[in-house]
Amino acid sequence: MTEILAREPGIRVLGAAADPLFALEKMRREWPDVITLDVEMPRMDGITFLKKLMAERPTPVVICSSLTQSGAETSIEALAAGALAIIAKPTLGLKDFLHGAAGDVVAAVRAAAQAKLRCLAPAAVRRPAPRLAMDLAMDPREHRAMSKTTEGIVAIGTSTGGTQALEVLLTALPRMVPGMVIVQHMPEKFTALFAQRLDGICAIEVREAQNGDRVVPGRALIAPGGRHMKLCRSGAQYVVEVFDGPLVNRHKPSVDVLFRSVAQVAGKNALGVIMTGMGDDGAHGLKTMHDAGARTIAQDEGSCVVYGMPKEAVRLGGVDKIVPLQQIGAILMAFGEEMSSPQNV
Repeated sequence: MTEILAREPGIRVLGAAADPLFALEKMRREWPDVITLDVEMPRMDGITFLKKLMAERPTPVVICSSLTQSGAETSIEALAAGALAIIAKPTLGLKDFLHGAAGDVVAAVRAAAQAKLRCLAPAAVRRPAPRLAMDLAMDPREHRAMSKTTEGIVAIGTSTGGTQALEVLLTALPRMVPGMVIVQHMPEKFTALFAQRLDGICAIEVREAQNGDRVVPGRALIAPGGRHMKLCRSGAQYVVEVFDGPLVNRHKPSVDVLFRSVAQVAGKNALGVIMTGMGDDGAHGLKTMHDAGARTIAQDEGSCVVYGMPKEAVRLGGVDKIVPLQQIGAILMAFGEEMSSPQNV
């Protein structure tokens, strides 16, 4: 990690330490702008150190975690505690992996360096609200006919800082809101645990999408890491297709893939939301949704951890409204009420 980061222009490595206590000694001499943190370390585990850090001196943290079930759970806990991003690493062949994924490591650190510290505070844990079970039966056949409907679709795309932003947004929603399809840039195997955690603290149902899942009111489907997700129609129902494919805008899942499918399938029956994230994934897709008649909003710069994706969407002219994170939930609920009103039938 030191070798990869030190050779990059504009990045200076202050030091490396084998455990958090040694790290603190070095950090007191010169505090870093970004910390890369493992989760399995001697003397103090990474999660305990992260919580201590965020409580006493919030600093952007990039987590490094192995792709194991326990490692994934720990990383989800780290995101809840305020970590900014995850670099997934294998348990074997680490040196080859780090050199092969050097671009991802550098991009994560650069994104963390741009993060707004006041947007990094972990959200308070909320009690889950009671909800009704959702009907899982559906017809997986795709149908692309577009028509005016009484059920709107909300499509959300986010990246760096998005785990915290999604928690703030989704935990504030009541049970009955329009069905949501979400792309959050995360490594494979982490999205299922992220969705499971949100499901436990939200009134709505949150789960990792599976091929053929219905999009229904009160349900949020999160695209699985390492797979693209697009919206399709099965008769009068909306369903998702989860599939493999090449990286799009350096990502899989890609926000652009989701947004373009929503523009084609749902058109003016959709609301597109682009939130905090580095880069431009989703910006062109949101413009496509806008041009197809969908309503579109972008998270404002002040509440973004990194104002990259929303900024690019605004620059392209694909955004109707720019709003703080705390106002997005009200817009989602108003959209759902409008779509289900008698005047819309």
